[in-house]
Amino acid sequence: MQKRGERALSVREGRKKGRGGKRREKSKKKGEKEEKGEEREKGEEGQILLLPAAIRGGAGPEPAAAARWRHGGLISAVKMELDIQCEEMSPSRWAELLTTMKSCKTIRLDDCNLSSSNCEDLSSIINTNPSLTELKLNNNELGDEGVEYLCKGLLTPSCSLQKLWLQNCNLTSASCETLRSVLSAQPSLTELHVGDNRLGTAGVKVLCQGMMNPSCKLQKLQLEYCELTADIVEALNAALQSKPTLKELSLSNNTLGDTAVKQLCRGLVEASCNLELLHLENCGITSDSCMEISAVLRNKSSLMDLSVGDNKIGDSGLALLCQGLMHPSCKIQKLWLWDCDLTSASCKDLSRLISTKETLTEISLIDNNLRDSGMEMLCQALKDPKSKLQELWVRECGLTTACCKAVSSALSTNKHLKVLHIGENKLGDAGVELLCEGLMHPNCNIQSLWLGNCDLTAGCCATLATVMATKQCLTELDLSYNPLEDEGIRKICEALKKPSCNVQQLILYDILWSSEVDDELRALEESKPEVKIIS
Repeated sequence: MQKRGERALSVREGRKKGRGGKRREKSKKKGEKEEKGEEREKGEEGQILLLPAAIRGGAGPEPAAAARWRHGGLISAVKMELDIQCEEMSPSRWAELLTTMKSCKTIRLDDCNLSSSNCEDLSSIINTNPSLTELKLNNNELGDEGVEYLCKGLLTPSCSLQKLWLQNCNLTSASCETLRSVLSAQPSLTELHVGDNRLGTAGVKVLCQGMMNPSCKLQKLQLEYCELTADIVEALNAALQSKPTLKELSLSNNTLGDTAVKQLCRGLVEASCNLELLHLENCGITSDSCMEISAVLRNKSSLMDLSVGDNKIGDSGLALLCQGLMHPSCKIQKLWLWDCDLTSASCKDLSRLISTKETLTEISLIDNNLRDSGMEMLCQALKDPKSKLQELWVRECGLTTACCKAVSSALSTNKHLKVLHIGENKLGDAGVELLCEGLMHPNCNIQSLWLGNCDLTAGCCATLATVMATKQCLTELDLSYNPLEDEGIRKICEALKKPSCNVQQLILYDILWSSEVDDELRALEESKPEVKIIS
């Protein structure tokens, strides 16, 4: 069982939907949170993961093909992936890995204490391995010197790299000139992730010059936490005008402000690019920018993913956004509005959006003061046959037991909802008992249920155990920060033991139990290795 305080490998409480405003620090812990959507086999700390892409599996039991491969069946038939996290690299270990890298299609070496000297070797790998298409080196002290080495390999004619991740690598604006050369000369490069580096406005202006080169075919640009200011927007807009290939732009956690965001949005409306993702979290946006963002939603039918979380847009700003969101040409799928100073007054517009916008599959409203009255309106929308919402995040929204009957009714009606994050609300045992009535309904297809810090006790655990043993669709359950004690944990574990229970991840942070129960949990993990108990 994982030690208390370690992060879950597949915890979806990622920075994009949670508290994204604080600068992230490097982590040397096993289990650093993975960004949603990455497909990788999870291993122990420092383990080499070489997986043929055709048989790479997700959570759950190992696919039969992968099991056969591990015994030597497919090694020469497909290109491999090297995936290592959080390992200190000794010279002998690094030399061993360099041999492996020569045949890899993907190399991921996050948090491996790499430096500029390692980059010289990696440059040679880039030059000599034409199959290499993805290189991920996040959270390593590469520095500007290391990037200069990498770019020598990236500029060789044999390089076919498509995706480059250099987040939190201690880069400055000095790296941008070298990266500009790569953008100008390397048409294979379609993704550049350089967030969490002090590139500054001057540095990113240099990157924009590279983007404007006709040879540049960049599709995804990630510039979060790059210390950008409003002065960057003119250069960004010029790059957008010349770059029809760009599909994803992330500028979160930069102090842009309303004036710059308005200017950016006007540029996006005029640009020929078919933007699919726009992230502007914690950018100093207020309701003043929302009319321009709404215009982007109306005019860019390609836009499917919008995040403006951690901005004080308020109810008036949300009303303006909904004008664009409700437009027939808007095809939004993911909408992240966490910590936006919304109240129950916004829920009328949000309910109309949920009940009528059939493309919308995911919405995050975390840390908004919606209250029970607002939640009841959202639940009424979920019961509409036109609603296709699959994920609803309403953590820390001021909810109580009073809204749980409405939530239960929505769960028993809506067949599409797969993920419900409703933790950090005072639901209590009585509220969860009501939720379980909806969860048990044949129409309910919930896969992931988060009830952390909901004032639960052992009193509701028998009912939760029944849900776990009955609803085979349920694969993830979070009960963290609830005083369940030995009695509650034992009831949950009894459900886990049953063959009918399909829960694969049980999250139990900050719950105290005895050494006897701890032994029982360890024994359960050994008997059911597909189950991860994270505490």
